Amino acid sequence: MDGDLVALVNALGQEPYFRAQLARQRDKRGVLLVAWHGFEPIGDVYLRLEEAEEPEVRERLPGVPLLTHLEVAPEHRNQRIGTRLMAAAEQWLRRLGHDRVALGVDPRNVRVRSLYRRLGYEEWPHPPVPTTRRIYLPGGREEQVPDVCRILVKDLRQPHKIPEQCSAT
Repeated sequence: MDGDLVALVNALGQEPYFRAQLARQRDKRGVLLVAWHGFEPIGDVYLRLEEAEEPEVRERLPGVPLLTHLEVAPEHRNQRIGTRLMAAAEQWLRRLGHDRVALGVDPRNVRVRSLYRRLGYEEWPHPPVPTTRRIYLPGGREEQVPDVCRILVKDLRQPHKIPEQCSAT
């Protein structure tokens, strides 16, 4: 796992973020999926298996896992890597027995919202949710900043092919 952390940080930065997600994975609270190009990580998405932090999400989507932090290195964008990461995450959740997944998206991020809609995610019929965004700072510090997210949900009962470039770290 330490080698994975070094590779992730060298390729994508964000050491405190990856350190935290790998610790959550060790505690079985989530799964970090990584897209690799050879031995280089080029993207990731985190499957949060623990309860949502936001009361509205916990109440309206109890037990539904959340996808967070979809990221693809800039030089590898527009090559369907994000789409493959999402498909791999959805397949992983199906294997765990989940039939739905949710994610939050910044209302201003039209580009990523259109990606999620193309992948079958639908906006839930409730207002955007007040939340906090974690910012990982040097020295391992973490700051939480107020934010708002639109919640999108997908029915996972439609199977998808697992892309071979993505694997759990």
